[in-house]
Amino acid sequence: MVINRKITGIVLLVLGIGLLIWGYELSSSIQSEITEVVTGANTDRVMTFYIGGAISFFVGIYLFIKN
Repeated sequence: MVINRKITGIVLLVLGIGLLIWGYELSSSIQSEITEVVTGANTDRVMTFYIGGAISFFVGIYLFIKN
């Protein structure tokens, strides 16, 4: 059981990092930059990737460290 939890934690860590990187790449797109100039905020899609990546990352850390 502990090994499964650690593997799940590692998978969530990698997934979280991937989502954060993907969100960063999306924030640099032309469409996102135009939306940011007009509204002053990132698009919902970019924010979804940021939030999902952060949650996945921290849950992964918790599962990996938990005894």
